[in-house]
Amino acid sequence: MNGLFVWETELAKKLITLNHISKSFGSQLVLDDLSLYINENEFITLLGPSGCGKTTTLRIIGGFETPDSGEVIFDGEDITKLPPNKRQLNTVFQRYALFPHMNIAENIAFGLKIKGKSRDYINDKIKYALKLVNLDGYETRMPDSLSGGQQQRIAIARAIVNEPRVLLLDEPLGALDLKLRQDMQYELIRLKNELGITFIYVTHDQEEALTMSDTIVVMNQGYIQQIGTPEMIYNEPENAFVADFIGDSNIIRSTMVRDELVNILGVDFPCVDKGFGENTPVDVVIRPEDVILSDKLDGRIQGIVSHLIFKGVHYEMEVQANGFEWLVHSTGFFPVGTPVSIDVIPFNIQIMNKPESEDEEALGIEEYA
Repeated sequence: MNGLFVWETELAKKLITLNHISKSFGSQLVLDDLSLYINENEFITLLGPSGCGKTTTLRIIGGFETPDSGEVIFDGEDITKLPPNKRQLNTVFQRYALFPHMNIAENIAFGLKIKGKSRDYINDKIKYALKLVNLDGYETRMPDSLSGGQQQRIAIARAIVNEPRVLLLDEPLGALDLKLRQDMQYELIRLKNELGITFIYVTHDQEEALTMSDTIVVMNQGYIQQIGTPEMIYNEPENAFVADFIGDSNIIRSTMVRDELVNILGVDFPCVDKGFGENTPVDVVIRPEDVILSDKLDGRIQGIVSHLIFKGVHYEMEVQANGFEWLVHSTGFFPVGTPVSIDVIPFNIQIMNKPESEDEEALGIEEYA
């Protein structure tokens, strides 16, 4: 579990390297021998539950925390002990951190004034930043006159005028309502594409990570569980924690009969996976939208619909079948009490090795049926 995790494209330039980072607060180990590469011009998201170490990782990159061991390399230079103001990056926090007694222009100009920039330079940068975040003409407004989304845009504007090579975003949308949060997700994608800088984003929200990221780093209990594109993380989870944390999943104790055949709840299903051996205990992941329900009872497993909820874009059903409660998402539905059958096409059955070591048990997954 403590190995080096690498995610990079062929032509990507590694901008930040974390080498064997460990960090404890008192007796609590927060990061355990974490290694990670971050590429230039990448939108990378550190995703995981509270206490997984994602914010500590961000703070170590930003210079707000010093690791107990390991090193932070920025563009080939060791910056492990370099203070935050000497690093080529800026941070946007969840609570905006705007100065309430300063107007918007003064808030944006704050860092530039400390650097001793000229008045003309600062004025040009203010106009540029406000245009970039779609708030032209807000120079004289006060922070308390703005909505939460507007304040967050000003916080981003204040960060980007300093021309950082990296923008660190620590759950910046957490205080916004759902609609505004969704709007800001698209704004951040646009900003990243226009600015051409590296975004390192921290969140516990799976939808945010899947929507915005080029690369997602899934973390839990101080370990990296998986690194990949949003599509890879969702469709090919490497372990039960990732499968359960990213979206909804049916995770079922099963047996790999042989290559391309798995026994799920006593019934053989064809699959596409190979190399797991014969009669090997495995975990099977089946996404709710990949479960095929039929009231003609022509599927492999028979069951009864036990629960039904309308979710807007789909119906969510629970089906009791072979001692397991299946979660099903579908645009059609069957009423509670309807006898149905369950089937899954081979491509949509994801096979995973069961955890064997204590480190793998740190994934924190409960026992499944």
